[in-house]
Amino acid sequence: MHPLHQFTYCPKCGARTFVERNEKAKQCTTCGFVYYFNPSSAVACFIRNPKGELLLVRRAKDPAKGTLDLPGGFVDMHESAEEAAHREVKEETNLDITDCRYLFSIPNLYLYSGFEVHTVDMFFECLTPSFDGAKAEDDAAEIIIRLANRLNPDDFGLQSIKKAVERYMIG
Repeated sequence: MHPLHQFTYCPKCGARTFVERNEKAKQCTTCGFVYYFNPSSAVACFIRNPKGELLLVRRAKDPAKGTLDLPGGFVDMHESAEEAAHREVKEETNLDITDCRYLFSIPNLYLYSGFEVHTVDMFFECLTPSFDGAKAEDDAAEIIIRLANRLNPDDFGLQSIKKAVERYMIG
C-alpha cells in the first residue's frame, strides 16, 4: 500500500485528483503539484549520570503504552536535533542534559492516530549530573533507573528503540 494512501486531496489546490506518481510521491493531475513523502525527524536519548546509570521512561500512551522507552520525540520545525533532545528530555523528565552526543540513526514506522509516520530516529547519549528532580511528565508514566548492562531490549515496545538498545549495549 502506498504510504500516502490516506491522502486523496491535493494539499495545494484541494482537488480530489491526487494520484500515485511513484512509491514515495503523489501528484495532483489538476495543478501538477508533486508531494514527496519524506520521513519525519525524531530523537531518543540514552541519559547517563556520573554513576553510569541510565534514565528510562515507561510510555504513558500508545503506541506501546506501558513499555519502556528512551526520552525523546519529534523534532519541531526550526529546531535542530540537539535542541529537540534537550526540549524533549525536559518535557518528559524535568531534567537538563549536557554533552548531548550523536550516536546513530534508525528508520522507523510510528503509528500515530491510525496513520503510519515514517521517521528517522536519531539517538544521542546525554549526560546529567544527577537524576535528582527527575519526574515523569508529558508522555512518560514513570521514571526508571537501570544500569546499561541490565537492559533487556524486549522490555522496549517500539522497534527502533529495541534495535537502538541492542546496538548501544554492544558498545
